[in-house]
This record gives sequence, structure tokens and C-alpha cells, in this order.
Amino acid sequence: MLRNSTTAWGTLSRAFHGILGIAIIGMLAYGLWFNHFLPKEAKLFHRSIHADIGYVILLLMVLRLIWRGLNPVPAAPDGSRWWERALAHVSHWTLYAITIVVALLGWAHSGAHKPDYADWFGLFRVPQFTSENRDNARFFEHWHIWMAYVLIGLIVLHFLAALYHRFIKRDRVVARMIGGGAE
Repeated sequence: MLRNSTTAWGTLSRAFHGILGIAIIGMLAYGLWFNHFLPKEAKLFHRSIHADIGYVILLLMVLRLIWRGLNPVPAAPDGSRWWERALAHVSHWTLYAITIVVALLGWAHSGAHKPDYADWFGLFRVPQFTSENRDNARFFEHWHIWMAYVLIGLIVLHFLAALYHRFIKRDRVVARMIGGGAE
């Protein structure tokens, strides 16, 4: 089933979750790698590729949120406490928000940096909403990196919550995201 139901995530929601999960974790690892292990002269190329993928992640996040708004969200498992439901709600929306903030800060850095990272895989230029300014570039880069660390922490919490549901609560929260089956 393509669409969500009140008991299960649909195919498209699960695809967004998997693709974005892999892409975001991959981007975080890639950013850490080239920023900490490559010489300065090699970073421009990798930052450009990082930006190109970041634009795609931002687009997919917006599409994911639109799709989520058009579909029901599966109900929490029977027996869920109010605080578990509240934490799930807050953590999911915080993950969405911080992912978008990280991508927007990266995009802002692109426009403020010289040279910019607007040439999307050599196919076309991505419009920039900031203009070249060294101080602004440093500011956006600084916050892009710090918010990426916040995102790493949120992903770890998300993964720990999945383990909690799978091994402690033994409910079908993880199974319905991976396989789509109802509870």
C-alpha cells in the first residue's frame, strides 16, 4: 500500500524514511571525513559534492513533510503512555526541523562562500539566497557544523528509541516502519 493507514506506514513513507536515513547518516559521515581527514586543498571538491547531495536531502525532506501532511500517521501502540507519545511526537518533529536547519545553513554557507557550491553536479546552478561575504560564510559554516552535531545526537536517540521498542517494549513500532505491517 502506497499511503499510510492509521495502523501502518505506507510504502512511500517507508521509502522516504530509509532513503533519507541512509543519505543523512552518509552525509554526516562524509562531512566529518573530509573536514577532519583531508588536506585543505582537497576540501573544495568534497564540499561541492556535499552541497549537491545536501540540496537533494532538503528537497526530499520537504517532499516527505508534504506527504506526511497528506496521510494519516499510524497510532501509537496500545498501552503507550502519554509521555512516550509526547516524546515520539517531539523527537520526530525535532529531527525534521534540525535536518532542514542543517541543510538551510549549508545552503546559506554556499552562497556566502567564495567560490560558492551552487553548480549542481555540473548540470545547473542552484539559486543562492545569500551573497558572498567571508564573515557570513564563517558564521553559516560554524552553525551548520554545530547543528550537524545536534542532528547526530538526535539520530542516536532515534536509534535508541527503536531499540527500546524492539527489545524492551517488544511492540511492532520498528516492524511497521521496516515492513509496513499493522500492529
